[in-house]
Amino acid sequence: MAKEKIENKKTEKEKALFRKETLERKEEKDSVSCNDKRCHVHGHLKLRGRSFKGVVVSKFYRRICIEFERIIYIKKYERYMKKKTKIHARLPDCLNQEINIGDYVEVRECRPLSKIIHFAVVRKIRSKEEKVGGRK
Repeated sequence: MAKEKIENKKTEKEKALFRKETLERKEEKDSVSCNDKRCHVHGHLKLRGRSFKGVVVSKFYRRICIEFERIIYIKKYERYMKKKTKIHARLPDCLNQEINIGDYVEVRECRPLSKIIHFAVVRKIRSKEEKVGGRK
């Protein structure tokens, strides 16, 4: 029971932080004109479910493809293996100029927008040129 309460508190804190970040972004983006109906800030798109962070591999018209690594345990060999996953995400008009190939971005799950797009870009975490602290 105690573990469940701690986990619930963590999720409530995460939800509150996400709401706060969204409100801040809405205030910042008010100056940018975005007529995109499928924008989570200016349009009617609702975000829910899972969120991932990854590097932009390719950029298309109103869509990006991100790639990230995950670790999988192989029971037979009692070892871990790295796998790469590619996800296509909707790129709103207001974020189109900010995001380029090589940038590190966050995407969140939304309703299916097309055959392959089930995620939307939430924010840009860092650009390609910025270094990660402590790594070369």
